[in-house]
Amino acid sequence: MSSNIQQIALSKLPLAAIDFESAGCMAGQTDQPVQIGILRADALLAAPETYVSYIACNRPVHWSAAKVHGITTQDLAYAPSMSNLWPEIKTQLRGRVLIGHNPSTEQRFLAAAFPGHGFGPYIDTLALARKVIPDAPNYSLGEICEGLGLLGSIQALVPAKRWHDALFDAAASFVLLRHIILELEMQDYCLKDIAFAVK
Repeated sequence: MSSNIQQIALSKLPLAAIDFESAGCMAGQTDQPVQIGILRADALLAAPETYVSYIACNRPVHWSAAKVHGITTQDLAYAPSMSNLWPEIKTQLRGRVLIGHNPSTEQRFLAAAFPGHGFGPYIDTLALARKVIPDAPNYSLGEICEGLGLLGSIQALVPAKRWHDALFDAAASFVLLRHIILELEMQDYCLKDIAFAVK
């Protein structure tokens, strides 16, 4: 990404919110992604575009994970592998500031599949919310979005989706970031002004 990205106003940054759902794991196993959702926009108030796909997994989806997101091993029968998704993921993410709510899982899955991919930086909406909304009773993505009255805005972007669908959660991170920036009049801030939330 261009070295001058730190100087671009938050409202003008090219953005891509990303979320993965995973297979879950037991002791001694490595977790694997089973769904990716991306919502991208050329600027904060630009019309967003969406992308979602299941991802092939080389072991069954753990029952506890399926209970959360509803994705079963059968759903993945004809899903593409992460490596087969590389051209699309590259198109969706390259040259954009990424958004995630505590995006450590997203960073880990991308790094494992595509070492040296060069995506980022990330805006962590969890770190941002904790800083600018210090009195929130809960900082989980669902709780804070619903507490701020953002559910309708999320549903308008991704109708027929629900919490723990990767695209819905990605859209929620985007809507949360947009709400904070507009509500606190941070449109002209730059990444360096929110360095505490940039990874």
